[in-house]
Amino acid sequence: MDGDIRRQKNTWQRRRPPGEGKMAGPSVGRRPEQRSGSSQRHGNSSASAQKNYERYVALAREAALRGDTIEMENCYQHAEHYFRVMRERAT
Repeated sequence: MDGDIRRQKNTWQRRRPPGEGKMAGPSVGRRPEQRSGSSQRHGNSSASAQKNYERYVALAREAALRGDTIEMENCYQHAEHYFRVMRERAT
């Protein structure tokens, strides 16, 4: 049974188009306007950064109430990232 799964996985990996492998960089196979930059990754408005910041802070508080410290820290780290994005856009 395990051999069947391995064969299926290897077949799938061989069928990937060139440039779609794991080692392909973020800009390989994309037009310049499609490359992921900071402004494209986080949306074009600081409102989306504010919304994401508030969402992750709320999720962190919920995780803290449940006693899930790992999830809480993860959410606070995401919130901090969006806080920095908002601060960067403000300057």
